Amino acid sequence: MKRLIVNADDLGYTAGINRGIVEAHERGIVTSTSLLVDRAGADEGGGIARRMPRLSVGLHAVLDDVEPERCDEELERQLRRFEKLVGAQPTHVDSHHHTHRRPELDELFVAFADREELRMRDRSVSHCDLFYGAPATTVERLLEILNGLADGDTELGCHPGYADGLVSTYTSEREQELRTLTDPRVHARVEELGIELVGWREL
Repeated sequence: MKRLIVNADDLGYTAGINRGIVEAHERGIVTSTSLLVDRAGADEGGGIARRMPRLSVGLHAVLDDVEPERCDEELERQLRRFEKLVGAQPTHVDSHHHTHRRPELDELFVAFADREELRMRDRSVSHCDLFYGAPATTVERLLEILNGLADGDTELGCHPGYADGLVSTYTSEREQELRTLTDPRVHARVEELGIELVGWREL
């Protein structure tokens, strides 16, 4: 049996990214997202989480400039902010730019996830990051990824959205991801392969 979580990072970044994630969930294969609690679209992102019960919403912790001795404090602050915005606990936790993978933060992040009883990227399920950056965001590439999906539970990371003036190194690629994730051929392949699309809360 193959179960796939399709997690859209960066909910709350901007209104355009929020809009793209909603579209990728309603019209595409996105089942889950992760919320940035301190960005311009965070309040709107919290509202999206409240009104879309089928969409799993986790905490997308930002630790880029955080020293290890402040990691716990910062994770707790962002969690409390998440709970205020969403009115519920996160379904899972991961980090912006995968900073939880840094050797000096890894154990602290795991301890936080255990303490708060949160499922965690790279730990609870296998994470696939092959759908990122040109030319990996095409329909053809995503179909290849689906064809090669292993048995069991997998999380596919993605970053759909509308750029709308976003200042980032990843802009037009977000719109390409959105087009791919909502392409009818992708959903058809998921059904053809018998892949069950689930969110983090279904695990």
